[in-house]
Amino acid sequence: MTHNIDHLIRPEQAVTLFGLFLERARLSPESVAYRHFDGNAWRDITWRKAREEVTRWQAALLSEGLSSGDRVGVMLKNCPEWVFYDQAALSLGLVVVPLYTVDRPENVAYIANDAEIRVLLFENQWKSLKGVINQLGCVKRFVSLSGIEDRDEDRLISASNWLPEKAEFRSESGREGDKLATIIYTSGTTGHPKGVMLSHRNIVCNAYAGLLAFQIGPGDVMLSFLPLSHSFERTVGYYISIMAGSTVAFSRSIQLLLDDMQIVRPTVLVSVPRIYERIYNSIQVNLEKGSAWSRRLFSMTERIGWLRFEYLQGRRGWHASLLFWPVLKRLVADRVMRRFGGRLKLSISGGAPLQPDISKLFVSLGLPLLQGYGLTETSPIVSANRMNNNFPASAGLPLEGIEVRIGEHDALLVRSVCNMLGYWKNKEATDAMISPEGWLNTGDTARISDTGHLYITGRIKEIIVMSNGEKVPPADMQHAILRDRLFDQVMVWGEGRPCLVLLAVLNVENWIKLAGEIGLDPDSPESLKDRRAEKKVLDRIALQIREFPGYAKISRVLLLLEPWTIENGLLTPTLKLKRDKVVEKYAGEIDEFYSRY
Repeated sequence: MTHNIDHLIRPEQAVTLFGLFLERARLSPESVAYRHFDGNAWRDITWRKAREEVTRWQAALLSEGLSSGDRVGVMLKNCPEWVFYDQAALSLGLVVVPLYTVDRPENVAYIANDAEIRVLLFENQWKSLKGVINQLGCVKRFVSLSGIEDRDEDRLISASNWLPEKAEFRSESGREGDKLATIIYTSGTTGHPKGVMLSHRNIVCNAYAGLLAFQIGPGDVMLSFLPLSHSFERTVGYYISIMAGSTVAFSRSIQLLLDDMQIVRPTVLVSVPRIYERIYNSIQVNLEKGSAWSRRLFSMTERIGWLRFEYLQGRRGWHASLLFWPVLKRLVADRVMRRFGGRLKLSISGGAPLQPDISKLFVSLGLPLLQGYGLTETSPIVSANRMNNNFPASAGLPLEGIEVRIGEHDALLVRSVCNMLGYWKNKEATDAMISPEGWLNTGDTARISDTGHLYITGRIKEIIVMSNGEKVPPADMQHAILRDRLFDQVMVWGEGRPCLVLLAVLNVENWIKLAGEIGLDPDSPESLKDRRAEKKVLDRIALQIREFPGYAKISRVLLLLEPWTIENGLLTPTLKLKRDKVVEKYAGEIDEFYSRY
């Protein structure tokens, strides 16, 4: 994509992330940088005001006697203070370690000790932190944004008492692009998380390469709701906005996200597939409840919308049915687009693959949706679709300056200036992931099409090798099964076994409906074990996976109603499934299934 990039701050101008922030404050002092809800009303913060606030946070951090290279932690929901603290720390040469607000206390303690965090800024998690306080001896100062105080802990101080009213600005002591900026801990689907070390140059160059692909500028408003502790949101929803000069509005919560979309009316949305999946499921439920005519009209809109998309992409000729689009847009498509605020010009999906049927639907309805791919270790963007070269089922084209190739076992290899410095205090893991020639093994399997687009086909570590030698990528099967709204969460299992089984968390409303059809009591735990229910469910599963090879058949299914969550230790803070933990929890039931083979 070619577009005007004169408004962008170039990497050589910024050098560091704090240099990027200062340059934006210099160029656009009176423009709105951030918008947030203060409990009473939505408030705007200009770049000039943001710089003044960063100065106060600089002074507070300096009062702790920290040295360049020391690690400081931040455990806040998305808010202006996250930015102020981050920029102040970076300006002093400190290394920022983000933590998830919903993470388990034991995991927080592990990260704090592994990174040797000296100062930890948090909001309202003191109760959980206090439960592991004896494991947090490395922390010199706890700072509570919400004003929590505790006479039993002299390291705790409220932010309002910690921050001075005014302070003198402190300039960055030498801009070093290759200096360590942050340690971001991976989700840890197996074992303890690893700390990914990213330099200023890693992130600044990745943000710039992203903006060469995405057209974002000073007039744009981005709605921030993915955790800033996630590298995707931090680079794309925070640092990119500084580089482009756009405004970031912080959503109040996931629960109020749809309301915030109507209020903020973003022009750019950075999201993970789950948000699109929720809206997609809502659309399907409404269609089922509606009339046959409304379903036909929607189907017609989707079909003609896809023809229009393909025509605009230059992959199909004009067709007379496109004459119906203005009417269908007004009657159907615009109603869906209003759920996103009504003025989206760009929607970016990343963090996990978006199911092809979902991406196709939204693209057909006119949503400017671009799917991309990346990982924390690559700062994070590796590839993305472009507006004029968009294959929705793909992960797009590599960004400028990023090399990709397919290695052994179809592994996707990446080489660029955006690749991490390595894993914190873990040379063995670093050497295992990055070759001497600089190729980083993503751990994902992929193929590259004739057009150069990346298609992520699976995860190397998650490929199931059955006892008969057949290999099954569970992610593809799981995506297919989830098309049936009877299921909220599923996991295919069968490593070293003669057949595949499925562990399935059922949608409560749809389970009640199914149990009623069979004559079972949906509230009885025994109904979940009833073979009639299992047979019905297996039939539905078979329907969804009929395009898979014959050996990829689900032989048994464990029906569950308890969701897999972060709290019960079965999901990571980024909502990735901890497969080994799920297997461990239901080991008895799984072994019983296989005892008959």
